[in-house]
Amino acid sequence: MSVSRKDVKVIATLAQLDLEDHAAKSYIQEMTDILAMIQKLQQIDTSKIDPMPHPQDIQLRLRSDELTEPEQRSELQSIAPSTEKGFYLVPKVLD
Repeated sequence: MSVSRKDVKVIATLAQLDLEDHAAKSYIQEMTDILAMIQKLQQIDTSKIDPMPHPQDIQLRLRSDELTEPEQRSELQSIAPSTEKGFYLVPKVLD
């Protein structure tokens, strides 16, 4: 797949980049090379490879799901300008 100067200009515009004409030439070749590499990767048969959540076979240490902090809602909400039924009330911003 080949990338044209027009393609590079459109991508630069979408990315809100100011791209000068002399720089576009090098980007054309770089983008063409990247798309060629992606095309090669898409041809690889991965049907027999199991998906994995992490590239290394590790187990994450998980902490126990226990309550460690005391309930402080009433103390924290006592300094709020307005609350109702345990929720903070804020002024309406949008109509």
